[in-house]
Amino acid sequence: MEQPKMIIAGGNGFLGKHLARYFTQLGYRVIILSRKRGYRIGMLHWDGHNLGSWTAALEGAAVVLNLAGRSVNCRYNIVNQYAIIRSRVDSTKVLGEAIARCQNPPVVWLNASTATIYADTPDEQPANTEADGVIGRGFSERVAQQWEAEFWVAATPRTRRVALRTAIVLGADGGALPVMARLARRGLATPHGNGQQWMSWLHVDDFCRAVELLVARPDLEGAFNLCAPQPIRNREFNAQLCRHYQPRWQLPQPKWLLEIGAFLLRTETELILKSRKVAPQRLLENGFTFRYPSCDLAFTDLLPQLT
Repeated sequence: MEQPKMIIAGGNGFLGKHLARYFTQLGYRVIILSRKRGYRIGMLHWDGHNLGSWTAALEGAAVVLNLAGRSVNCRYNIVNQYAIIRSRVDSTKVLGEAIARCQNPPVVWLNASTATIYADTPDEQPANTEADGVIGRGFSERVAQQWEAEFWVAATPRTRRVALRTAIVLGADGGALPVMARLARRGLATPHGNGQQWMSWLHVDDFCRAVELLVARPDLEGAFNLCAPQPIRNREFNAQLCRHYQPRWQLPQPKWLLEIGAFLLRTETELILKSRKVAPQRLLENGFTFRYPSCDLAFTDLLPQLT
């Protein structure tokens, strides 16, 4: 039996490396499309904007997964806004063009999106589901909408498509959690602002398992929220970090101080102050079982690996 092939565009980051290991263990031959030059087995160069020799790898692929996109951890000035949007839209567009040209196109194309597509969620509002979530109108939400719009407009009728509206993914070897843990050790495991904002999150193992489900089920397409079923308030999230690390002191983080810090670090407070309350309705409806449905279970697994 021929080994199935998986192409991961933008696969050199935290999520890409986990997916590559996970699907390699499942028996896939994983090929990474990377902007980095230099030959390495299992890696092809692309620029994320133009067709090239890399397109031949898509022929007969079982899975194409696009994770490409410039980091949003920056100031949202005009230059950075343009770069953030173009990196996502252009990579999605060129993949669509490449798939459309295939004689034997990929079976399924999964494209990264973000749970940030939903509007800031006040206390009284239920969690956003794929069916009735409230789409926001700010810059971050517009990025997600343009990203998904480019995905759905692609002329790939023979390839099933799934948009991954992914929340914050927690892992011990990358992403946001190691940074949060370092801050917690220094007494910064205190509420961000008033701490009432919701945080949607997902353990990296459940992220890989959810992608596996979406690849394996030919009846699943459209947008899926990839997040744990139990969002948590920022106050409690930080309290759990504090209970684990037990710093000698705790420094308050009011909104005005966060604004100053964000300016000095060249980032935006939206990344920690926006209330993200999202539910994985479609995953649950299709039988997905979370190994880490609650944040305390995720922390019990991950935090000992960071100490």
